[in-house]
Amino acid sequence: MKKKKITPGKKDGRPKTTVLQRVKKLGWSYDVIEKIMQFGLTDKNLAFVLGISEDTITRWKKDDPDFLSVLKQAKETSDAKVVRSLYERASGYEHPDVHISNYQGVITKTEIIKRYPPDATSMIFWLKNRQGWVDKQDFGGFDDLEITVKLVD
Repeated sequence: MKKKKITPGKKDGRPKTTVLQRVKKLGWSYDVIEKIMQFGLTDKNLAFVLGISEDTITRWKKDDPDFLSVLKQAKETSDAKVVRSLYERASGYEHPDVHISNYQGVITKTEIIKRYPPDATSMIFWLKNRQGWVDKQDFGGFDDLEITVKLVD
């Protein structure tokens, strides 16, 4: 087996490339990554789409602040959509729609406004996560209360 000569000052291994160069080599760009991340992908999902490991995504985020910024911005955008939807569900909302009906072979389209009332479950979820609300009730003061149960035949 031959031993490899090591020359001082000469670097071995793969040449250093930037994260952007590696992303472009995969046929992607930061803009495209930002667009697909806005659909709510996780880092694990992105790694799968790019055909790389999740560890590589983590390393790229450490190595390149621009890549990290792209991911953060995309995640904030998709999170904002969910927050808006939850808010609308909790507070009630309306939107235009078209009602299509068929009566005796005649199809009619009628523009309508669909209205959705506030949803209690969404309200609770919103309050718990945004306001620290808890639905546990502490009645306190009953520690010394005695209860006697008498069974009658």
